Amino acid sequence: MHVLIVFAHPEPASFNGMLKDDTAARLEALGHTVEVSDLYGEAFDPVEGAAHYADRQDPDHFAALAEQRHAGQRGTLPADVRREIARIERADLVIFQFPLWWHAQPAILKGWFDRVFVNGLLYSGSKRYDRGFFRGRRAVLSVTTGAPETSFAPGGRSGDIELLLWPIHYSLNYMGFSVLPPFLTFGVAGHGYRYDDDQEKALRLNASRAAWEARLETLPQEAALPFPGWNDWDEAGLPRPGAPVDGALRFRTGQALQ
Repeated sequence: MHVLIVFAHPEPASFNGMLKDDTAARLEALGHTVEVSDLYGEAFDPVEGAAHYADRQDPDHFAALAEQRHAGQRGTLPADVRREIARIERADLVIFQFPLWWHAQPAILKGWFDRVFVNGLLYSGSKRYDRGFFRGRRAVLSVTTGAPETSFAPGGRSGDIELLLWPIHYSLNYMGFSVLPPFLTFGVAGHGYRYDDDQEKALRLNASRAAWEARLETLPQEAALPFPGWNDWDEAGLPRPGAPVDGALRFRTGQALQ
């Protein structure tokens, strides 16, 4: 299996950096090959804009979807976008390693989604969800938080972690990935915030690292999260009876999140 780690943290020596290194070392020990996309280290530009497109469809008015489609058709996509697409195409599994910042992924990772998932080339009106370009590939989030686990429960003060991660999961599903349940390391804290003493924290974080290394062995066989596909929606785009229920719908209908 070939694995791509998309790493989104500005400090290589951070806890996220340690998890990225742990992941690569463990996967290689298991006989897999690993590639790392270090978004900060490689200075990936997350801001989509006209400057990325020398050969413009419309030089007078920039529309991201139109210029992405045009560049994809003409083979003139920016070099960094072509590099990232090639990395994904080589991968059987994509692991996203990042901290939760302001209840979402860091801006550099959101911009990676904006620029790399190219309209017209990698998705279209009929090439999405279970018909998506990346179907057959698996994706999983490895996410760290500052606050403790209890505060991310439904109704908790930090927000329901399933709902916070749902937009990322749904975007990956939109692109055709089979999305695995996330791996969560809570309570990394620091920098003026603490929820336990240093010894307890060290033991807890080391246990989380060990749990992640153990889980890496099972990722190729794990069941993906359920999402509806094209045949599960009616003509209005609403779910048919018996369709898989995703997290947002469970929340709106008052069903418990499991």
